[in-house]
Amino acid sequence: MIDELYSARILKLAANLPHSGRLSAPEGTGERVAKLCGSKAVVDVVLDADGRVASFAQDVKACALGQAAAGVLGEAVIGASVEELEAAREAMLAMLKSGGEGPDGRFEGLRALKQVAEYPARHASTMVAIEATLDAVRQAQTAARRGPDTRTSLAGAA
Repeated sequence: MIDELYSARILKLAANLPHSGRLSAPEGTGERVAKLCGSKAVVDVVLDADGRVASFAQDVKACALGQAAAGVLGEAVIGASVEELEAAREAMLAMLKSGGEGPDGRFEGLRALKQVAEYPARHASTMVAIEATLDAVRQAQTAARRGPDTRTSLAGAA
């Protein structure tokens, strides 16, 4: 039943969007759109010297499920490595598509979206924030490898 999908917990997560907005000088920017419903996430990041997320901002215009996923992500992303983000994305996909348990560790809160598995049309909107975050982190990593002069131009080109 679709009413169960929009539980009080999901609606509370959707209403709380940590790090909302944009960064003034991101090292990486990612954008994802769910074609079916138009949910959209634009994410800016700055990485620390170890390649972990030091600053994060997100501009998310999505359904309650996309907003809820972005809310969990925003609560946990500061300090995350690209490996942790990739593992969370893979665990989310497994949870949605093949009965997996969902992410653990810092992103375990995404398990609140487990019931979305029963609604394939909602999968893409649930994934836009984490996919945009991974794109932003990878862009920032590429800029860091190229040197400090390219960080601004790459981020501005996104």
